[in-house]
Amino acid sequence: MSDSDSFINEVTEEVRREKLYGYLRRYGWIAVVVVLALVGGAAFNEYRAAQARAAAEATGDALLAAFVIDDPQARAAAMAGIETTGASAAVALLLRAATQQEAGDDAAAAATLAELATAGGIPDLYRDLATLKAAMLPTGDLATRRASLEAISAPGRPFALLAQEQLAFLALETGDRQAALTILRQINEAAEATRGLRERAQTLMVALGDPLPEPVNQ
Repeated sequence: MSDSDSFINEVTEEVRREKLYGYLRRYGWIAVVVVLALVGGAAFNEYRAAQARAAAEATGDALLAAFVIDDPQARAAAMAGIETTGASAAVALLLRAATQQEAGDDAAAAATLAELATAGGIPDLYRDLATLKAAMLPTGDLATRRASLEAISAPGRPFALLAQEQLAFLALETGDRQAALTILRQINEAAEATRGLRERAQTLMVALGDPLPEPVNQ
């Protein structure tokens, strides 16, 4: 390589360095801001996660403290004073309703379950469970209970078959034996029915005088 070529390469490299330093002086602050934003965002997310963990632990401690109270009415009152949100609120309301039912206050339990079924920010799974448990309480008129159960008995809902089972019981309460048997047959034939649910349906079908279908030979 000649001296002139070497000189040109050195000059070219120097120009490149000067351009790079110029870009850094002009736009380097952007990189600093990006780094600070990333670090700050990670710290903020960690702070929020720590707050969420602390809130969940406090809620759990409060629920455990209330749960060991012997008197059901005092236990329900203690649970009512616990501040909760989201899924923890759903669990707290379900426990309160169970305690109220244990104390013999079905009306209060129904009101608590209705609060859960209509509360905002609650996963649909808990809403359907609250609706199911409320319909199982001996409160309210049969038409309202039937409408609530029908709303959560559609295919794909998490407690559809259990809701159908309760609809069969309501049909029997009104003396509609044929409607009850129709529902029980549907439960018995449902592929997603658990063994326990299918056995309950079959037992009731036999009690109602409906012969079980012959098993299919493989």
